[in-house]
Amino acid sequence: MSCARVIYANLQRSRYCFQNKTTMAAPSALNVDMLSGQDVPATRVELTISCRNLLDMDTFSKSDPLCVMFTQEVGQKSFREFGRTEVIWNNLNPKFVKKFVIDYFFEEKQILKFELYDVDSKSPDLSKHDYLGHAVCTLGEIMGSRGCKFTKFLSGPAKDSGSITIKGEELSDCRDLITLQFKGDKLDKKDFIGKSDPFLVFHRCNEDLSYTICHKTEYIKKTLKPRWKSFNIMLRTLCNADKHRTIKVECFDWNRNGSHSLIGTFETSVSELAKGPGQSNVYPLIHSKKQAKKKGYRDSGLITLMSCKIEPQFTFLDYIRGGCQLAFTVAIDFTASNGDPRQPTSLHYVNPYQPNAYLRALRAVGEVIQDYDHDKLFPALGFGARLPPTRQVQHEFFLNGDPADPMCVGIEGVVAAYQQALVTVELYGPTLFAPIINHVARFANAKQDGSEYFILLIITDGCICDMANTKEAIVNAAQLPMSIIIVGVGKEDFSNMEELDGDEVRVSSRGRFAERDIVQFVPFREFEGEGNRILSQARLAKEVLYEIPDQITSYMRSKNIVPGNPPSPSLTSYQSFRN
Repeated sequence: MSCARVIYANLQRSRYCFQNKTTMAAPSALNVDMLSGQDVPATRVELTISCRNLLDMDTFSKSDPLCVMFTQEVGQKSFREFGRTEVIWNNLNPKFVKKFVIDYFFEEKQILKFELYDVDSKSPDLSKHDYLGHAVCTLGEIMGSRGCKFTKFLSGPAKDSGSITIKGEELSDCRDLITLQFKGDKLDKKDFIGKSDPFLVFHRCNEDLSYTICHKTEYIKKTLKPRWKSFNIMLRTLCNADKHRTIKVECFDWNRNGSHSLIGTFETSVSELAKGPGQSNVYPLIHSKKQAKKKGYRDSGLITLMSCKIEPQFTFLDYIRGGCQLAFTVAIDFTASNGDPRQPTSLHYVNPYQPNAYLRALRAVGEVIQDYDHDKLFPALGFGARLPPTRQVQHEFFLNGDPADPMCVGIEGVVAAYQQALVTVELYGPTLFAPIINHVARFANAKQDGSEYFILLIITDGCICDMANTKEAIVNAAQLPMSIIIVGVGKEDFSNMEELDGDEVRVSSRGRFAERDIVQFVPFREFEGEGNRILSQARLAKEVLYEIPDQITSYMRSKNIVPGNPPSPSLTSYQSFRN
């Protein structure tokens, strides 16, 4: 197993996606087991977080808690952020829906830290929010507790900062996705003025007969006849792949202060839901206290299943095994702001003893992706330079100097073409991304059958000068088998780049939103200054690539492409797409 493939295997093994952008832990890709190419057996467990009696940091309302989980690598003192839950508004006893999924190794001491914050703004910077407390434990403590349920008091700014409970459960290997939609009718009116604002909360029954929250619908304002949006949830999350396991559903009336009023409850199972719409899937909501007190009580309304669909979810590796290849394209910024390549202060300076940031980023990403491209031929482009002999500025030129074919043999071929271009072109400007994105999108548009998926790596030093056109190009590319990785080198302010990374807000142009999040931006400076260059390069590769598998599967699902034996991709012919 190659070093690149080992790093990618570790990435696949340990990554977890969240709604908020997270920093992934450094890979343990350099230990003895991984260098030997042997897979280490692991169990994937799901951690559910709840808290009690958190500190109230707000004057006119209650705290708005967020939980952040950190992991500690073996032999390291520092912690790295693993993921974040959602924010629960106005609640000192939150039960978070977002889960942390992590590999569990019996033979390792896996140290975890959980920090709680009262969210005061939209900033992802934790220092901008009020600290509520933290708890440190091992994954073994959680899984070794009675019922895999571990409770610990929080260490925080006050003597009594509340407690945290972490519930662990081993995940099934089931990859089925269930899509459900419900409506309500004749719900109880809970508001003194107006009607209810109902929403549903789904809980799965655990083996110890306790319940774990696993999904919340949106609330619908002022109605007793709600029709909620359809939603997708993995079967292993809803019932741990046990179709006969009880699912408890609660219907609440939403209140701004967080004290939601219970309308009623019903129970069902996936085996029952799978029967589809019909009389057996019309459920009376029962409010037990109301039922005990009120003679002649029937129910507090009806919840009706409108649709149910269960379908297998194919993984990234399913598509790779089925013949999909990753078509990797490199685009390098040759604008004058990089500095004269002949000077040591330049970002393009070729130091015989230490590769520059462009080369390090290129090798970090390229050496992983090249394992998934059979022909090992990679297009390499540049932008923002004057080219001889006309000295006209070009925003998509071929690094190897061939006017018709930009293909380079292997990553080392790309490196050689880049170094040759540095002595033949004149750095100029401005920094335009749209021509490069549209260039690759033309090829992606011709390969929408699942046989190829295009990954564009843009390495740049500065801010974009064509933001509107770039956004439009991204929105168009989001419909195609294509992802974009942007690595920012140097010390520039890259805040505009974050706008393109649609983790929190999807990129939009002229009123259209991108169908998928296809952009990942990472500032290279976060990986500089580390003593072990190999490890820092592995960390960079992991950070920029961890969203790629999900982006590929999301495209395949959107086009209803199933793994199989797609047509064998022919060598990409640039002759028909000359500039």
